[in-house]
This record gives sequence, structure tokens and C-alpha cells, in this order.
Amino acid sequence: MIEIKKMLNTLYITTDNTYLGLDGENIVVKQDNSELGRVPLHNLEGIISFGYIGASPALMYACAEKSIGLTFLNPYGKFLARVVGKSKGNILLRKKQYIQSENEFASTIIARNMILGKVYNSRWVLERVTRDNPLRVDVDGIKRVSLQLKDRLPLIRKSVSLDQLRGYEGECAKLYFSKFNELILNQKKDFFFTKRTKRPPLDRVNAMLSFLYTMLVHDIGSALEALGLDAYIGYLHRDRPGRMSLALDIIEELRPVMVDRLVISLINKKIVSKNDFLVQENGAVLMTEKSRKKILNAWQAKKKEVITHPYLGEKIEWGLVPYIQGMLLARYLKEDINEYPPFFWK
Repeated sequence: MIEIKKMLNTLYITTDNTYLGLDGENIVVKQDNSELGRVPLHNLEGIISFGYIGASPALMYACAEKSIGLTFLNPYGKFLARVVGKSKGNILLRKKQYIQSENEFASTIIARNMILGKVYNSRWVLERVTRDNPLRVDVDGIKRVSLQLKDRLPLIRKSVSLDQLRGYEGECAKLYFSKFNELILNQKKDFFFTKRTKRPPLDRVNAMLSFLYTMLVHDIGSALEALGLDAYIGYLHRDRPGRMSLALDIIEELRPVMVDRLVISLINKKIVSKNDFLVQENGAVLMTEKSRKKILNAWQAKKKEVITHPYLGEKIEWGLVPYIQGMLLARYLKEDINEYPPFFWK
């Protein structure tokens, strides 16, 4: 079954044997030289294609000129490449971004606030399950880990180097994930979590986490480029060719509340099942095309939910959070505010 979905301002092409072309101001999706559909470019902010066949240079040029994020993933959601056009953002803002990135202490000041947000939000995810399901989880054990995470917050705030900060971040991630399996309340025989595995994911939970982390990095990268920031120059994540280091920085504080909770919800509400995944001989767990569609639908529904931004105090959709955090970082770099405000979810 061919699947082309336009949700919010992102176009998903989830069939893996399609070719993307350009006709006038429209993206054209083809399979075996037959046109499957077309969508106007003017109202798109991002295009995500699952497959190896690719896209025409004309389409890639048009996306670059219009600042439309064009990302290629393999059929199972692994990142392959992203088309980036000419830098059209505020050159003065980017210069400040580069200067701060070259200074380790300045980088630490920014990065530690992002990790504060990550650990704070991780605690909130754990605390939430003890509140909502006190009779189904080990409340004392989860509370104990939550307190350990709380104790690390002042240490993170006082970090003076990136290595020190990475040490605290790794320790907190290990604590948080030590209780992650307890958040799974249904389908426990088929969905379980022992540790974070990435390349490749070795269980169904990790497969979903990796897939949605990739989706969120795409959204953050597109937001940063739209704001005039360089998504490839980070603070905690240092420069590496082809890696959106700043997007990987900002995702840290958003992982627990935007992705982790959604994955747990998909399992506990039985929206996904074991039949939505393939297990290879080497132990790698891959998602089927059917499961990708389910998860993408849930992801877009999540992005439409309205929240009150904890720093701005304004109601926004979840999908705008990456843009708002990028905007706040830009304001900090321009010295409009005294520090980068982490996303502290409540």
C-alpha cells in the first residue's frame, strides 16, 4: 500500500520504493514512473522520505531555496541524509553562535541548562507514573531514583566543564532508564526495556525510541535553520561532519516529555503490538511499514496537543516547542536574556 501523508506542515512518504520529483511548484511522488500524488511546496516546512531511491536535484534545490527540510531515512527509520541549502540566517547571530561554541566554558553554561531540563523532565516522567498508577508500580523504588536525580540537579548547575557535565548526564540517564521498564504496564511479555540500545535497537521499545528521536531531531533542525541558527554547531555535542549537533543538544531536554511518554503510551494503550515489528537474525528489531504509520499518526497528534509553555506562560502546540526553544537560545546569544531557559515541564 502506498502511503503519502501531509500532517501539519510535514510531508511523510512512508513507502520505500518511491522517487520524489518537482513539477512547477509541486513535489511529485512517483513509483515505477507512475505518479502517485503531488503536494504544493509553498505550505510545507519539512519532507521526510523513507527509502533509498531518492529525489531529483531540482527538488533538492527548490527545498534548499525555500528552507524546506528534506530528510531521507531508510525504511526502518534510520537517518541517511538531509538536504541543507545556503545559509540565509542572521549572520551576526551565527557568528555569536560560533564564538560561544569555540569557548568551552561558554558552551558549558548553555549545555548545562539543557541537561538540567533533561533531568528535571526525566524526574517528572517517573513521578507521574507513581501518581497515576500507585498500585501497579514500585513507588518506593521509583521515588528513590527520582530523589537521586533531584540530588544531581545542583551538581549539574555548578558544572564548569563539558566533561564534568557529560559525566552527570550519563549517570542520570542510567538512573532514569533503570526504572523505564516499570513504566510499561501492559503487554509486558512483548514490550520490555533493559537498557538503551541504538545501532541497532535490540528490542521493540528501543526501536520506537530511536525512530521518534529521529523525527524530533528533524523537527528541531528545521526550526533552528528557520530561526537563522546553524543546526550543525552545538555546545554539548561537538562538531562532527553531517551531525546536527545543536539539534542533538536541544533534544536532550525534550526527549522525556515528547518521545519517552509517547512510546510508553503507545504500548500501554495497545496501539502497537508485537506484530508491528520484525526481529532479524542478529537481534536487531525493525518496525514494519504498518507500525511506522501508526507511530507517525500518534506523533502528529501529539504535536497538535496544546500546552502552556513553562517559561513564556503562553499556550502553544507541542509541535512549536522546538521552535520556541530555538528562539530562546537565539535571544540568549543576542544578550536579550541573561541565560538560556530550559524547558521545565510540569
